[in-house]
Amino acid sequence: MSTMILQLQHVFKHYQLEGKQIPVLKDINFEVEAGATLAIVGPSGSGKSTLLGLCAGLDQPSEGSIRLHGIELAGLNEDKLAQIRNEHVGFVFQNFQLLPTLTALENVMVPMELKGQKDHKAKAIALLERVGLGGRADHYPSQLSGGEQQRVSLARAFANKPKILFADEPTGNLDAETSQIIEEMLFELNRESGTTLIIVTHDLELAAKTQRVIPIKGGQIQ
Repeated sequence: MSTMILQLQHVFKHYQLEGKQIPVLKDINFEVEAGATLAIVGPSGSGKSTLLGLCAGLDQPSEGSIRLHGIELAGLNEDKLAQIRNEHVGFVFQNFQLLPTLTALENVMVPMELKGQKDHKAKAIALLERVGLGGRADHYPSQLSGGEQQRVSLARAFANKPKILFADEPTGNLDAETSQIIEEMLFELNRESGTTLIIVTHDLELAAKTQRVIPIKGGQIQ
């Protein structure tokens, strides 16, 4: 078994718009070792979020090969991709993406319930305590600050013990002080879990905290 958890070979992505082909990513090649931390950096519109979506199996490449945990993603149907994401992948988004009708605790329990984990309530409570929100388990997202919502999303992201975690601008909606707390928490949880971490960001200070940085501009690795 390769120690590489993610491998991209000659990946292209383009969209059709009014009969024209719009290139977004051009000939992307890189691989990531299991347990590594990596940042993909670039200006808005550079293709970095599109690249993250392809790596995570949220979208399909137009050409090329993407292997996640040894599984070729290109050509798989949506049901199979969803299964792979549920088993191997965690996500943290800029806008938190918590379910508004569920409490903090219920939000953290969702991925564990989908996977059929036992003792999921106790595990979810422990995760909320780990991110400093043990006392806010019964609060709904609207009752939490932005930083607190992102802590809930961190707890949810690690709930399934993912092999790889994708964080898309994880501190993009937070002030500097809160961002610092969330970043430290993200890296700590990642170290404890031995998860591979891939962060998409335009924040070069955040990127510098990872072991490796891949700059992308105009859809190509620089």
